[in-house]
Amino acid sequence: MKTKQIRQAYGEALVRIGEKNERIVVLDSDVANSTKSCLFGKKYPERFFDVGISEANMAGMAAGLATTGKIPFINTFAAFMVLRAGDPIRSLIAYSNLNVKIAGAYSGLSDSYDGASHHSLIDIAFMRAIPNMSIISVSDPIETEKSIETCLNIDGPVYIRLSRAEVPYIYDNNYKFKFGKGNILVDGSDLTIIATGYMVHKALDAAKLLKNEGINARVVNIHTIKPIDTELIIKCARETGAIVTVEEHSIYGGLGSSVAEVIVRNYPVPMEIVGIQDVFCESGDYEQLLNKYGLCAENIVAKSKLLFSRK
Repeated sequence: MKTKQIRQAYGEALVRIGEKNERIVVLDSDVANSTKSCLFGKKYPERFFDVGISEANMAGMAAGLATTGKIPFINTFAAFMVLRAGDPIRSLIAYSNLNVKIAGAYSGLSDSYDGASHHSLIDIAFMRAIPNMSIISVSDPIETEKSIETCLNIDGPVYIRLSRAEVPYIYDNNYKFKFGKGNILVDGSDLTIIATGYMVHKALDAAKLLKNEGINARVVNIHTIKPIDTELIIKCARETGAIVTVEEHSIYGGLGSSVAEVIVRNYPVPMEIVGIQDVFCESGDYEQLLNKYGLCAENIVAKSKLLFSRK
């Protein structure tokens, strides 16, 4: 199975869009080798700024650059983007609706060995509550590349949620990324599994296991969490009668909450949210952590079967 690191795909995408648009500038906060913004820095050193361990200043600098017509991409670990740069992101960038692209690397549990201080399980909830902010959560290398290109057509702040992990390819180069529109990857009529980010390929694995047990699960990739694809979610609720959401994020305020808000207002159906419970997570091997906290195909299957029995 062909795989690639999301962070590598992101860094290469920055280089490509930088070649096409000289207004793009990139800022990092002393983790450029990790976020892979260093690839842009090597190619375009005059448009790359490593500000050191100073995330809030980085966001403030980006706000200033945006007022001059530049298109800044700011980079650090997702946990630090929210916790350290959150004030200027809200007060300067979003409040003024500035054209800054905010790349949160190492999202979820993907910085696994650094533990709770580096895990990012609240970033979607934080960014989703900020007016003017759009949110993209990518699932594979192709979607990463396509979404970064699409960001240039969005006039305003965008939070791009990026994993550290190496992931299987879900799409090929013919994939058309449509901002605000989800994708049905597998059709099914018994229930719908809606996933985002790294969890999309786990959802696909779960659908295969469910099919072996006679349950035909629809799998949907919601890559744009804000604005969310209300039309598709209602369609899935109406056609399959049950929804499971899967995310590498707290069960509070993320994809599950977003989908529940759509469902309860428009077409209530039984629903389960698979995500991180209200806990701080441990350090350890990435896949082992995902399994421990229920972010695995087997748990998605268990929750889906429980949900199916409630229909």
